[in-house]
Amino acid sequence: MKNIKTIGKKIGLNKELELYGNYMAKIDFTKLTSKKEGKLVLVTATSPTPFGEGKTTISLGLLDSLNKLGVNAIASLREPSLGPVFGMKGGATGGGKATVEPSTEINLHFTGDFHAITSANNLLCAAIDNHIHQGNELKIDPDKIMFSRCLDVNDRALKDITIHGKNYERKEAFSITAASEIMAIICLARDYDDLRERLNNILIGYNEEGKPLFAKDLEVTGSMLALLKNALKPNLVQTAYGNPVIVHGGPFANIAHGCCSYLATKSALKLGDYCVTEAGFGSDLGALKFFDIKCRKNNLRPVTTVLVTTIRALKYNGEDNLEKGLSNLQAHIDILSNFTKNIIVCLNKFSEDQPNEIELVKEFVEKQKLPFTVSTSYLDGEKGSIELAKKVLEYDNVSYNEIYKVDDKLEDRIERIVKDIYKAGNIKYSTKALETIQLIKDNKLDKLPVCIAKTQYSISDNKDVLGYPKDYEVTVKNVKLYNGAGFITIYLGNIITMPGLNKEPNYKNIDLVNNEIIGVK
Repeated sequence: MKNIKTIGKKIGLNKELELYGNYMAKIDFTKLTSKKEGKLVLVTATSPTPFGEGKTTISLGLLDSLNKLGVNAIASLREPSLGPVFGMKGGATGGGKATVEPSTEINLHFTGDFHAITSANNLLCAAIDNHIHQGNELKIDPDKIMFSRCLDVNDRALKDITIHGKNYERKEAFSITAASEIMAIICLARDYDDLRERLNNILIGYNEEGKPLFAKDLEVTGSMLALLKNALKPNLVQTAYGNPVIVHGGPFANIAHGCCSYLATKSALKLGDYCVTEAGFGSDLGALKFFDIKCRKNNLRPVTTVLVTTIRALKYNGEDNLEKGLSNLQAHIDILSNFTKNIIVCLNKFSEDQPNEIELVKEFVEKQKLPFTVSTSYLDGEKGSIELAKKVLEYDNVSYNEIYKVDDKLEDRIERIVKDIYKAGNIKYSTKALETIQLIKDNKLDKLPVCIAKTQYSISDNKDVLGYPKDYEVTVKNVKLYNGAGFITIYLGNIITMPGLNKEPNYKNIDLVNNEIIGVK
């Protein structure tokens, strides 16, 4: 690895860097003076499988290949959560020769952003219960508290807890930090003033008369802001080839909006000619929210979107039949076509892939009149995505379409996504969901984008339904207003905000040996 000062100097950073050792630094975005605006490239994928599709590997491979071609490109990526790191999925720093470094530190504590977010979140929770304990001047209804505690670990025991207060008991469920509203706020805030406003506007619950109460009513915003001072600053690191990567923010895409911070992406656009960014899980989650929430709110417009897939992912979706599994690729092409015409399909090649299989996927894509390319960045590093990089450089004009207006009726916005984009035939609402929607409407807090929370393994709300399901029924189990972040989350099916650990968690493989951390994959 190169010293982080060298990486910073490469993109014109000097006094803006705040060093965290030799290989990591914070970027003081308040000191950035560049007026230029680079071109934005989004990387997304088909439906996730247990094998992993290599979306981050392709993002980093594309970045390295662009730089090898002489293009000043920077990547902006999400920070890994400790939940997956110690659980089933593992880390999120790429693989093979397409990695972001120092990978172990990034996958673990990094620069402390997740800890700051967790602390600010739980300070607000403590303030809520303390206010009730100290006399409850605001007349907070304990049964209508809408803000919950979080922790950056998979712990199923915290999915359902009872809080014993003074003269009351109430139910609460922890969320994992990546699913918290503070995480979403950090990732959407434009500066410290905007961060303050968003924190002020967090809906903490309702009073006994059904009127909304916000974080500002507890006079806790200043302390939260102090905890988040450094966490708002993006982090600069590097690829294995010494190319700059800004890693900042880590909201899950199956629960939250699944994109790195606005400040990370905006900083990369200011400092480079191209910014390569990714959105979590498949296009039905991360990419949809990237376009509908992140782009909508911040006037971001990608010149092209790279749709990553693999042979084994398509076979998985076709129950070991590649030709049948192509339906899943079709589903994601159709989803992206709602937002953009500029789509490139990239096959992440594995050693066992056969030439006839690759040709079958290529023919399918070309029938869609879309460009197709194969990446070998995992094995070949900066040379592995040269063809992809050249195709990206062919795009110049943006293509972006909003799928609804926030002034549309809330139920119509939900239906636009669930029926028109996910191809469901019917939407069923729980009583709780209908009551919450009405409460949000009554208080005139409903004019916000919609954030769908559902399984990542299927286009539908049932993880076992693979391929390209159509005309199925979905169930809206719950609705939650993230007023500070600026979106309304719609919970489909059995989605949970606090995952549990799997039977063979990755923490069994991690250790400290001879002062070196091993096993963080």
